[in-house]
Amino acid sequence: MTSHVAADLQDRFALAQKMATEAGAAALAHFNAREGLIIETKADPHDVVSIADREVEELIRARIAAAFPGDAVLGEEYGVSSGTSDYTWVIDPIDGTSPFVNGMPTWCISIAALRGEEIAIGVIYVPCNEELYAAADGMGATLNGKTLKLDASRTIRNAVTGIGANNHVTPAAVASVVERLLDAGGNFIRNGSGALMLAYVAAGRLVGYYEPYMHAWDCMAGYCLVKEAGGWHLPFPVKGDDLTKGSPVLAAANGAVSDLRAIAGL
Repeated sequence: MTSHVAADLQDRFALAQKMATEAGAAALAHFNAREGLIIETKADPHDVVSIADREVEELIRARIAAAFPGDAVLGEEYGVSSGTSDYTWVIDPIDGTSPFVNGMPTWCISIAALRGEEIAIGVIYVPCNEELYAAADGMGATLNGKTLKLDASRTIRNAVTGIGANNHVTPAAVASVVERLLDAGGNFIRNGSGALMLAYVAAGRLVGYYEPYMHAWDCMAGYCLVKEAGGWHLPFPVKGDDLTKGSPVLAAANGAVSDLRAIAGL
């Protein structure tokens, strides 16, 4: 990595962390006054969006435009804006909107950046717990400044796996994954935020996370965190329009990779 590229990455990494905490404070203010939130449903009654999601994404986009006007941005609420640099930001302003609007703390701000076709930055901030997960290519992963390093002795049988579900996948498909995991001696949780559960994989709280269909803004930051903590993740298609489409997501500590790939059929 040249010094110029390294400086570009460092500057964006610093911005990502600053944006995550600022966006988290704005989202938390809405969370604490959620009785007055305007909430809409999307394709599914459980898939909701609030004014907080839109305001937080607008804040992040404004900060990126001010600091790096040539960078492209892909966000959940406002789609793609083109750029002229090698960098594309991929953001989910509030991942876990359903927990958010229902008063549960399992939601987060997810900010990633691609450099070309590589995931270069991943930052996830959890406002209710004041937890900042941060990773950048070749720089390792941290939680509130403490280095994260995964334990290869952890498996699906001595740790817990996260499983995700949404309206893009049939109930039967999800049920069969859960059944195979339980049959293999594992156990699972689902907390309503795929991005947060990926951060938990990086922190060693979960041994792995699988969801049959996720979007880039849900998983890119978590993928960076897991990779930099020493884990493995399934590649996500990022060329051209592929970045805006969904894909299976799987990330795990090394001791759980083969089992989870078999369970997921990947």
